[in-house]
Amino acid sequence: MLTEAPPTDLLDRVAADFRSKPFVPPRVLTHGDLQTLGAYFWRGRYRPRDVTDDEERLFQVDSETKVLARCRWQPDRTERATLVLWHGVEGSTTSAYMLATAAKAFAAGFNVARVNIRNCGGTEHLTPTLYHGGMSGDARAVIQELIDRDRLPRIFVGGFSLGGNVILKMAGEYGDQAPAALAGVIAISPSVDLRASSDLLMTRRNLIYHKDFLYYLKRRIKAKEKLFPGRYDSSGLHHIKTLRQFDDTYIAPAFGFAGVDDYYAKASSLPYINRIRVPTLFLQAQDDPLVPIGPLSEIMNGFSQQELIDEVRFAANPHVLLITPARGGHVAFLSAGSEGEDRFWAENRLIDFCRSLTER
Repeated sequence: MLTEAPPTDLLDRVAADFRSKPFVPPRVLTHGDLQTLGAYFWRGRYRPRDVTDDEERLFQVDSETKVLARCRWQPDRTERATLVLWHGVEGSTTSAYMLATAAKAFAAGFNVARVNIRNCGGTEHLTPTLYHGGMSGDARAVIQELIDRDRLPRIFVGGFSLGGNVILKMAGEYGDQAPAALAGVIAISPSVDLRASSDLLMTRRNLIYHKDFLYYLKRRIKAKEKLFPGRYDSSGLHHIKTLRQFDDTYIAPAFGFAGVDDYYAKASSLPYINRIRVPTLFLQAQDDPLVPIGPLSEIMNGFSQQELIDEVRFAANPHVLLITPARGGHVAFLSAGSEGEDRFWAENRLIDFCRSLTER
């Protein structure tokens, strides 16, 4: 078990390295929405042939549920570090950021497992349940199997958006009882306060994002109704106009929450972050259009103007390194370009973080 003091000197060195590689957006992509949409529509983001040799692997995460992962192994897998990746809302293992990060990690010498959150990536048939934003038990089950069955000695876990919330919650729940093999956690644009993120998503400025998410969530209910007759009822979907209504009608009761507010409170990772005892990288843009920066004041003992200017710093928990560039959007961070790496700055910092901790 991990009971040792945080590797302060190591994380100090990582912080110093990150300060030497600040995020600089292109002049035409300085707005959070432009960053977010630019990353989504970026041409040549990945090539499908990059993943044709990946192994499909089913993980049993509870008695009635499996999740599908796509794994890429180094020839000497048990001697290499492994990166396990979790995507965001209605994403999948084939989301561009998942594929691109996996390719970079593999090139850097890591094993890589991209995991579909329950129901995502065409896996609705693998579980009679839905999914919610705090299913940290699924992440724990995947990690434990990789430790017990595969004998992997060093595992990093990375999450994007909602996946970032899941893995931060998992790390906080572990506390000082985390598996010795869990080497580090990386969260990019994590939705650590689900109520705050929901409220921001439902504002007028985010109408397009909101409608897009809601469309796919409603479509999933219809798919589940066909797969599991009698368990789901899609007849009232046309009355649901907001994400909050959807969560209150379908998600909260499906998982035994008292209501939507109870769900948001219990599934959010924010209360768990100060309990984390493994090296953790937390990366979020201040102009993220979908995840507000404000809730982070809870783990920073309040923001000052100077703290916002200092974009690389430790949280109140010294195990957590915060990077909060002024720009970058949501799971985007399209940079003006740097020598030796592509424009996707956050993905490159994720790899740097894992590499730094692997080489210690």
